Amino acid sequence: MITLALSKGRIFEETLPLLKAAGIEVLEDPEKSRKLIIGTTKPDVRVVLVRATDVPTYVQYGGADLGVAGKDVLLEHGGQGLYQPLDLKIAKCRMSVATRDDFDYAAAVKQGSRIRVATKYTSCARDFFADKGVHVDVIKLYGSMELAPLTGLADAIVDLVSTGSTLKANHLVEVEEIMKISARLVVNQAALKTKREPLRQIIDAIASAIPE
Repeated sequence: MITLALSKGRIFEETLPLLKAAGIEVLEDPEKSRKLIIGTTKPDVRVVLVRATDVPTYVQYGGADLGVAGKDVLLEHGGQGLYQPLDLKIAKCRMSVATRDDFDYAAAVKQGSRIRVATKYTSCARDFFADKGVHVDVIKLYGSMELAPLTGLADAIVDLVSTGSTLKANHLVEVEEIMKISARLVVNQAALKTKREPLRQIIDAIASAIPE
């Protein structure tokens, strides 16, 4: 049995066409079903539904043979024990720094200065500002990042930005892009040895269907 870890939402929806190219169709809509393990049209392939941040952990420790996770999640996880053969070029967005529209970001990040940054991407934020020579007090939040600068909790946030409309609605501006983000296929390294043929077939079929 091959187990594929997916998270609900955008990644799930955008992964479906790639799976279809590999002859794998999910038998139930996760939004309408309460099941966490869903069968597919291939009797030897099943999908497990987990939180986006848990996909790398399931794959790393063998709870799943392969999975789809955003580059942001993989960077925070560290990617240990994972083979990352494909950038699927789906669920595209960017990781950026944003502040209140009246905040002087350029002055705040002069070499050697210190600012407070709210984010759930603590490792990425620390690395990014360390490279700029800026000291940061990182405040870990799990949601509603936009509130942090508005309430004075933080000077800036590091978050994923797609259209920028949520920032704009909350009087925030994107001041610096950290990196482009897309979803990756990750594979358990042990499974790649023990289930080499079936996994290789799936990986190759998905690779051929990746949008240009």
